Amino acid sequence: MRRADRLFQLVHLLRGRRLSTAQWLADELGVSTRTVYRDIADLVRSGVPIRGEAGVGYALEHGYELPPLTFNHAEIEALVLGARMVEAWGDRELRDAARAVLAKVDAVLPATLRETLAATALFAPTTGRWSVPDHLGDLRRAVTESRPVCFGYLKPDGTPSERRVDPVGLHFWGRTWSLAGWCHLRRDWRGFRIDRMSDVAVLEETFDPTERGGLDAYLEHVRNESVEEGYAMPRGLG
Repeated sequence: MRRADRLFQLVHLLRGRRLSTAQWLADELGVSTRTVYRDIADLVRSGVPIRGEAGVGYALEHGYELPPLTFNHAEIEALVLGARMVEAWGDRELRDAARAVLAKVDAVLPATLRETLAATALFAPTTGRWSVPDHLGDLRRAVTESRPVCFGYLKPDGTPSERRVDPVGLHFWGRTWSLAGWCHLRRDWRGFRIDRMSDVAVLEETFDPTERGGLDAYLEHVRNESVEEGYAMPRGLG
C-alpha cells in the first residue's frame, strides 16, 4: 500500500471509532505499530486533529471531515457504473479494488452527494453465459510485469494450438476479454480471447516491452488491419 493511501485509510479508520489503539490500527493496515506512531505524528503535524498517545489510544476530534471531493451528479454516476463494471467483469483483486475506491469516495463526499452515490441505479450484471476466466488476474500480472505467457489456444474454427506471447495489454469487449501481444508462433502482433485459453502459465523471465514498440505498435497494427481488411476488431476475437 502506498504511504498516501495508508494515511488516508488511517484517518478513515479513526473516523469510524471513538478510540483506536496503535496495535489495532497496525493490524488493520498490515504495518508495524512503529509505522502507526510515525504516521500519526505526521498527520498531527499536517493539521489533522488527532488526540491520544502511544500506549493508550487515538481518536479523531468530533466533526473533523476529510477535504470534500467536488463531483457533479453525472461524474458520480460514471464513477459508480465504472466501479460496478469492474466488480462484474474484473478478477478478484480488481473487484476488491473497485469496492475500496467507492468506499474512499464515500468517505470524503459531502452528505448531499453521498446520497447520490448510494442511490445511483446503474448496474453491470453478469449473465449465466458469460463469466470472468480464472486466469484474468494472472494475465494482468503478466502485462504489468512484462512476463511472457504460454497457453493452449482454441482458434475460432476449433483448431487447437500452443502459443507463447509477450503481452502488452488487455481489452474488454463488453462480454469477453482479450490479450494483446507479440505471438512467437506467428511472429506478429495478435489478439487472443482469454476465454479460449487453457493451461495458462506466466513465465518467470521478463521481456523488454519497448523492443517492438509495445502497446502503441500493437494498436497501430490493429488500426491498419481494420482499415485494410474491414475488421471491426483484431482477427480471432469474433
